[in-house]
Amino acid sequence: MSTPPGTPGTPHTPNTPGAPSERVTIKDVAAAAGVSKGAVSLAFNHKSGVSEATRDRIFAAARRLGWAPNSSARSLSRQSVDTIGLAICRPARLLGLEPFYMEFISGIESVLAERNCSLLLRLVGSLEEEITLQERWWKERQIAGSVLVDFHRRDPRIAPLRELGLPAVAVGHPDLTGGFPSVWTDDAPAVAEAVRYLAALGHRRIARVGGPAGLGHSAIRAEAFERTLEELGLDGGRHVDTGFSGEEGARATRSLLLTPDRPTAIVYDNDIMAVAGLGVAAEMGVSVPDDLSLLAWDDSQLCRLTHPTLSAMSHDVHRFGAEVTEVLFDVIAGEEVRPRPVATPSLVPRRSTAPPRAQGVRP
Repeated sequence: MSTPPGTPGTPHTPNTPGAPSERVTIKDVAAAAGVSKGAVSLAFNHKSGVSEATRDRIFAAARRLGWAPNSSARSLSRQSVDTIGLAICRPARLLGLEPFYMEFISGIESVLAERNCSLLLRLVGSLEEEITLQERWWKERQIAGSVLVDFHRRDPRIAPLRELGLPAVAVGHPDLTGGFPSVWTDDAPAVAEAVRYLAALGHRRIARVGGPAGLGHSAIRAEAFERTLEELGLDGGRHVDTGFSGEEGARATRSLLLTPDRPTAIVYDNDIMAVAGLGVAAEMGVSVPDDLSLLAWDDSQLCRLTHPTLSAMSHDVHRFGAEVTEVLFDVIAGEEVRPRPVATPSLVPRRSTAPPRAQGVRP
């Protein structure tokens, strides 16, 4: 006959998640980790007084027992997924104006809503700050996994977050993401399509207003831009690196149009900068598209509201965000995930692109 729980002389064994017995307490966690109840409290309140090794041991014990001091207990037991994380290294003002991220986040939310889950979004000032944030989120069990965006060449986040064991999906080309499961758009052929289209219209001086030089996808686009010009026998196009804002897009456009051999076509890395470039052209008396053709990346409602309407490289950003989130849930569930490209952006010609005036009457 078994001895009833709690009988004097019977060793106390901490409860396990789902066992039909009394719930796990902080005392059980402390016993399992070999520390005091106070140490457990310090660890979960992220206070000093316990070493990092002790904190990790306490968190491991809590996860094993399915205990937490608040509603995150379910996440600790890994029996359900309540929250995923997304950190973006962009100024808050710019993020609020950028259609790409608004559409991308709406795609994420569409999947989370179906699963009754939440998004924990944070803006950070640097990749180092993001590393610290992701470590805190994961160690405190605030998230079940993260979406990682805006990868750099030799991205500093890869090694520490892989060592952490953070379930994550990388939004970026597999060459940039260090082995994290990745979902990405293949930008190189899209850039080639844009440049070949402008060259077919008769443009021989084509410039590019890009994003930050350190961003991996900016580098991929820049390389494809130069390579396509070379294949077409055109002189190397000018690049101007920016931070994606309208102000920087306007400044870059102005500097290009003030050169003696100014370009007859400009490709922009986002729609905000293309809209700003259109304004600069009007300010300087440069006719679009007679004297200057403009082509935006990340087609959005903005491109259809300008006069003239902006030609753009278009893709379904909402669906992109949804696919990234679906893959993240697969990663969290422990499924094997292979790199997954989504549809390549495609050209949508509108009224901002045409043969340059010197080529004669447009068809």
